[in-house]
Amino acid sequence: MNQCYGCNTCESADKPLEAFISALPMETSHHRVEKQSTKCGFGLQGVCCRLCANGPCRITPNAKRGICGADADTIVARNFLRAVASGSGCYIHVVENTALNLKKTAQAKGALKGMESLEHLAEIFGIEEADIYQKAEKIADAVLADLYKPEYVEMALTEKVAYAPRVARWRELGIMPGGAKSEVFKGVVKCSTNLNSDPLDMLVDCLRLGISTGIYGLTLTNLLNDVLLGQPQLRLAPVGLRVINPDYINIMITGHQHTIFVDLQDKLISPEAIAKAKAVGAKGFKLVGCTCVGQDLQLRGALYPEVFDGHAGNNYTSEAVLATGAIDAVLSEFNCTLPGIEPICDELKIKQICLDDVAKKSNAELMKFDFEHRGEQSEKIIDKVIESYTERRGIIPLNLLPEHGNDNTLTGVSEGSLRNFLGGNWKPLIDLIVAGKIKGIAGIVGCSNLTAGGHDVLTVALTKELIARDIIVLTAGCSSGGIENCGLMTPEAAELAGPNLREVCKTLGIPPVLNFGPCLAIGRLEIVATEIAAELGVDLPKLPLVLSAAQWLEEQAIADGCFGLALGLPLHLGLPPFVTGSDVAVKVLTEGMKSLTGGQVIINPDAKESADILEQIIMEKREGLNI
Repeated sequence: MNQCYGCNTCESADKPLEAFISALPMETSHHRVEKQSTKCGFGLQGVCCRLCANGPCRITPNAKRGICGADADTIVARNFLRAVASGSGCYIHVVENTALNLKKTAQAKGALKGMESLEHLAEIFGIEEADIYQKAEKIADAVLADLYKPEYVEMALTEKVAYAPRVARWRELGIMPGGAKSEVFKGVVKCSTNLNSDPLDMLVDCLRLGISTGIYGLTLTNLLNDVLLGQPQLRLAPVGLRVINPDYINIMITGHQHTIFVDLQDKLISPEAIAKAKAVGAKGFKLVGCTCVGQDLQLRGALYPEVFDGHAGNNYTSEAVLATGAIDAVLSEFNCTLPGIEPICDELKIKQICLDDVAKKSNAELMKFDFEHRGEQSEKIIDKVIESYTERRGIIPLNLLPEHGNDNTLTGVSEGSLRNFLGGNWKPLIDLIVAGKIKGIAGIVGCSNLTAGGHDVLTVALTKELIARDIIVLTAGCSSGGIENCGLMTPEAAELAGPNLREVCKTLGIPPVLNFGPCLAIGRLEIVATEIAAELGVDLPKLPLVLSAAQWLEEQAIADGCFGLALGLPLHLGLPPFVTGSDVAVKVLTEGMKSLTGGQVIINPDAKESADILEQIIMEKREGLNI
């Protein structure tokens, strides 16, 4: 790896990061884009089937059916359903672990830091208990009971958590989900060899999976996290590689499961741990945020100032974070942890520890989180990280980028903190929309990828286009990390907004882009949307609200998208999912969905053209509301 890779890297919206990566003497994902630029046309269209030994079969104009007789519509729908089921399974895994950690914390009478969220969930679920621990345990049990139901038994909490007009429409369409884990299981079974061949039936299942993914894997995960970890609080904070302080023992965290780090966060700032750090020449320990778990910790950074250094970047920034030489260990517990970090960790002698076996990396130590022995595990992790620090610091050269990012990104935005900022209700925001000071709301969500123009290129360009048109942007996911590192979440970014939105931002002292945190926070955006819709007395499709997952990446993003469609919202993608080989799938997603749920998929790789389309939709929604 000790060779110069030159500047064969993909473009990034983050120019300081792009220059830093292009000068590295090691290969990263940014270097590998060019080598993988030749794509398989069959794979892009979704018309390659490798489900049985007769294949892989590929659909062409001269071979319109696979050997079994499956046509393009069937093959595409099966592949799409399989991806949605896999993505949904990932989210259900997260909410299951979160609910289990809440239950065990309640049984152990541990710290519950979000009492307001506890009471809110108890009210939604209809749980009446005076004892907070019994209340928390019953909340966790209610979630787990729904997850474990068979798919033919409707989940009880869906109706309690979701917006009533949406629930009514879902019932009309017959897409109210059963037990979330069983829905995933059924989805996988349905798209196996020589089973379902009805593309419409499979696409309907994708909507059902989208609902269970959104209500449980997104919305409820956030609310459960708030009970255990505390509610997000608004604050200005540093972001980017500048947050890495070489005077400390630095631990980069990646994944999605913040509750796994609860005990470790406390242990790292204990007098005993700090004494150990000082004994080897460091001032203490710091957690460096990366990917979605870093975004979630950033949301609550006001509650953990002693241990949290800040959020450094998204999934495709992680290699650069490690290349600074100042990271001493990586703790990972879920996806967005690139396999490409493994050779970098080896070369720079960075210890890797995986806390969930679903995310086991090939050259990392597995230490699966065990709630009953969490204290002992935390002590072991601390000792292993100290050992890594002593073996590498002073030997591995530092390559810091202290000017990267900024010091005043607005963080801690949630449905609660934003509502409180506005005076306890959504009327001020609604009034601004009605008056035309804000035309509408765009949710920029999902992943970062290295296509669609390069690293965060389309996402950042589209965000700039939207705010310039007086459309306020709310973000969630790895896209948030790129947008914040490019400075669009600072109060100064108001200068990039249109005249009306600029005036609003300067009056309120806020940026035109508000960061709700991890991809899980798509659930928070859904709460904002439903509360605004309820105040206006309309269903969600009536709102001047659009979604964009401009640079979606993973199967989880496909499941997120199905949730957005089930909510009845327009969804923009910079790259199409692998469905373009099926006329039926394309027509259903882009046109037919309008009459079903009110949603639609819009595909466009150009930032300006996409903004034109989304702005037009917002203006049509405004006209429908007579504003």
